[in-house]
Amino acid sequence: MINTESPSRVARAFVEAINRQSVEGLAALMTEDHVFMDGMGTRYEGRETMRVGWEGYFQMIPDYQVVVEETYIDGAVVVLLGTATGTYAVDGRLLPENRWQTPAALRARIRGGLVAEWRVYTDNQPLRQLMEKNRA
Repeated sequence: MINTESPSRVARAFVEAINRQSVEGLAALMTEDHVFMDGMGTRYEGRETMRVGWEGYFQMIPDYQVVVEETYIDGAVVVLLGTATGTYAVDGRLLPENRWQTPAALRARIRGGLVAEWRVYTDNQPLRQLMEKNRA
């Protein structure tokens, strides 16, 4: 069944699934050939690849949240601007000193009522610094 929701609603539903840490919700909103690009430009392809990727990310940052402040739409492309926040988990613990926040720009390309491409444009340096600090 094809989802007839507007591109904006589909992109917002994707963010809601992220904020619930719902891997199944995310997978249900992805095309089979879904493409994810992270802030470093690394490209991941396929719904099943990203199902595993999101599971791992939510284990690392179990309280990951995206707050959308602005939305721009151009046909099937939706750009969301706001912030991304979370706490880097160390041995399953969420310590206040491991909390980070960064501006975020997200770009979704919608096809057939599903997210065909999700690009994240964020500065990952705050998270990388926490990861490095906690390795020592």
